[in-house]
Amino acid sequence: MLRRMGLFVLLAALPLLGIAQSGYPTRPVKLVVPFAPGGATDLVGRLLAQKLTESLKQQVVVENRGGGGSTVGTELVAKSAPDGYTLVMAANTSMSTAPLLYPKLAYRPLEDFAHVARIGTFPNGFVVRADHPARSLAELLAMSKSKPGGVSYGSAGQGSAGHLTGELLKSMSGANLEHVPYKGTGPATTDLLGGAIEAMFDGMPTATQNVRAGKVRLLAVSGSDRLATFPDVPTMNEVVPGAIGVAWFGVSAPAQTPTSIVKLLEQEVIRAVRSDDVRAKLSDIGMTPGPLSSAEYAAYIAAETKKWAPVVASAKVRIE
Repeated sequence: MLRRMGLFVLLAALPLLGIAQSGYPTRPVKLVVPFAPGGATDLVGRLLAQKLTESLKQQVVVENRGGGGSTVGTELVAKSAPDGYTLVMAANTSMSTAPLLYPKLAYRPLEDFAHVARIGTFPNGFVVRADHPARSLAELLAMSKSKPGGVSYGSAGQGSAGHLTGELLKSMSGANLEHVPYKGTGPATTDLLGGAIEAMFDGMPTATQNVRAGKVRLLAVSGSDRLATFPDVPTMNEVVPGAIGVAWFGVSAPAQTPTSIVKLLEQEVIRAVRSDDVRAKLSDIGMTPGPLSSAEYAAYIAAETKKWAPVVASAKVRIE
C-alpha cells in the first residue's frame, strides 16, 4: 500500500519535476498589457508582475502594447513562441467581446491561447464631473430623456467595456445616451473634466482615484453588488433592474505552451491573487478578487461571449 502511495505522489509531481529540470523560468518573463500605461489593466498588471517576480525568482516585466481596443497586444502574444516567456494580461475586451466586434480578428480567443487563470472582476463606474447638476443615476437618466440631444457619455473606445455597459444601460432604461469613443481612459477623463462630455463609464480601478481626488461624482457601479469602498453608491441594477455588466482580467499564454508551465503559472497567479496584500490592494481600487483555474477561466470566457452577443448586435457595433 505504501509503495502504491509513493508511486501516486511521484506521478502527481512529474509535471513540476519537469519544470524543475528545465529550470523554468531561467530568464525574465514578459507580461504584455494590451493597453496604454495608466489604465486599470496596467495597474493590475504591474501589481501582479511584482508578486510573480517574487514567487518565480525571475523578473516579470510589463510591456505596454496598446491599440485596436486591446487586440494588437493580444495578437502579438497569440503569435509568440509557446515557451512561457510571453504572457498577456487578458481582458473581457480582448477575449470575450473582440470576436463579436472585429470581423477580421487575427486570433481565436479559445483556440489560440492557453488560458492560465482569471484574476478577478470589476464593475464600471458611471461618473460625472463633481459639479454636475445630476446627483443620482435616476436624475441623469431623466435628464437625458428631456434634454435635446440627450446626455453624452465617453468611454475608452468603441467596443470597450465602458461603451458596451453604456449600451446595455441605454437599451434597458430607454435613456437618450450618446456615446463618444476615445482612444483610452486618459483622453476621455480630460474631456469629461473639461466639459466636452457630460458623463463617462470608467473601470473602477481608475475611477476610484478620480472620485477620491474629488474630480468626479460616482453615480452608480455596474456590478451586481455595491462596493465596500463606496457603500452609499447604488448599483445600476438597483435603478434599472437587470443592468449588470462587469469587466475582468486574467493571464493567458500562447496555445501549445507546455502544460507543466501553464500549471505552474496557474498556481502562482492564484496564489498571488489570494495573498492578503494583493487582495487588499485589488479591493481598494474597486476590483473583486476572484481567481479561476485554467479550465474554469476558459469556460468563463465562452460564457461571457454568449452574454454580450445580443448587446453588441442591438447596438450594431462593428469595428473594421
